[in-house]
Amino acid sequence: MSSFINFVIDRKDQIFSLFIQHIELTLFAVIISIIIGVPIGILITRARKISSPVIALANIAQSIPSMALLGFLIPFFGIGSKPAIVMVVLYSLLPIIKNTFTGLKNVQPHIIEAATGIGLTKNQILIKISLPLAMPVIMSGIRISVVTAVGLMTIAAFIGAGGLGYLVFSGVQTVNNNMILAGAIPASILALLLDFIIGKIENLVTTEGRKKARSKKVNKKRNRIIAAILTVIIVVSGSVMFYKSMNKKVIVVGSKNFNEQLIMGNMIASLIEHNTNYKVERKLNLGGTSVAFNALKSGDIDMYVEYTGTGLVDIMKKSSEANEQKVFNEVKSFFHDKYNIAWLDPIGFNNTYVLAMNRDLAAKYNINTVSDLAKVSNNFVLGSTMEFLNRTDGFIGLNKGYGLNFKSTKGLDGGLRYSSLNKNETQVTDAFSTDGLLKKFNLKTLKDDKNFFPPYYAVPIVSEDTLKKFPELKSVLSKLKNQITDDEMRELNYKVDNGQDPKNVADEFLKSKHLIK
Repeated sequence: MSSFINFVIDRKDQIFSLFIQHIELTLFAVIISIIIGVPIGILITRARKISSPVIALANIAQSIPSMALLGFLIPFFGIGSKPAIVMVVLYSLLPIIKNTFTGLKNVQPHIIEAATGIGLTKNQILIKISLPLAMPVIMSGIRISVVTAVGLMTIAAFIGAGGLGYLVFSGVQTVNNNMILAGAIPASILALLLDFIIGKIENLVTTEGRKKARSKKVNKKRNRIIAAILTVIIVVSGSVMFYKSMNKKVIVVGSKNFNEQLIMGNMIASLIEHNTNYKVERKLNLGGTSVAFNALKSGDIDMYVEYTGTGLVDIMKKSSEANEQKVFNEVKSFFHDKYNIAWLDPIGFNNTYVLAMNRDLAAKYNINTVSDLAKVSNNFVLGSTMEFLNRTDGFIGLNKGYGLNFKSTKGLDGGLRYSSLNKNETQVTDAFSTDGLLKKFNLKTLKDDKNFFPPYYAVPIVSEDTLKKFPELKSVLSKLKNQITDDEMRELNYKVDNGQDPKNVADEFLKSKHLIK
């Protein structure tokens, strides 16, 4: 408990900032859902023939897995807050539409007949009678949407939108329970808090709808206050997001979703900030290669650190090649010609893939190389990242090259594969040669005796349009040329694996190299 409290104290500014981001994203998404969902619910009440198809469509949208839905939305909206908000809106529509429809449909027919008899129009009946009577049911749908939205919005961190999910994802990757709790507990508190507030609004609105005519002035005043609050939230949130999306004078630095990438993303961002007058925005923890690279191609980010082997095999779809200079020249030329993206000077370390095992288990079976593993692989379960399982420079090619025959394979995320290995739920995992968790869990790495894996030298890759727009950028980033060895990178990763902030680790290293003050 004390370690968690110390962690929260050390990261209080970051946690508060992410908490505010989470509130903004959640409220903005829910308000949009209400603006869309309630009118649709009213519409299908009047046009009953389309009610079933509309509710069915909302059901289908909610049945799509959230990560898959994000994947569908990224090509249309890029990375960041936009696809996250659209995802939450789509998930939130069903309870709002359904409850609005149900609440209005269940208003007693004789009440509607009486209102018609005294000369009220359809719109007057809706506003003065049907909606007030249906309001408890409608508000319960909104409450469900709000609580669901808080949880769903944690996934926004996967594509660089920020929020408390950043801490949760980072904690899972580093097997850091304090970090997971620092994200999960505020998210839970936020869900309970918003549920409480919506409940109070529900009581207020429900009571107003049933008051007698003599209280109409009070009712109108309260309604105006609620409407004003919602309007302010929409305008402020919309203005902030619009400003961020339109501000083109900022260099946007991205990264993938593991510790080394978070360190390198922060490192190049800090290097630019301390050596130029350029403004920098960090969009880190974007997911795997495809998310980060597509974000660079689309202009959602201006740069990130990529690996030569990943560029060759995963992006270019070429065969593995062991010659490091040849690989670098090939990816540099290809990316320039096809994507207008520049590969700058290598940073120094080679973060190639390795297979890792528990030392005692490797000793028991006398396993030192991948070829040794292949002979007894039918006794083991491979637990690796899902990206590794699906890459030709990963398990697909490795399996063909070595004839591996695992008992089964499990796709796991980040640090979970190390936890699984530690509990003997799996016996072999993929790793990067500079992973700090290799040191933390004291694992044995197996020699790639057939030289299957290509070199994975880390290199900043930048849009060439960005280099033209910011002329000092290339010379500033060249300061990192050959500055980090494999051992140094492993040590930096180890620090973050043990709970240190990636930005602080990056800045301390830059200061030690006299690259920033």
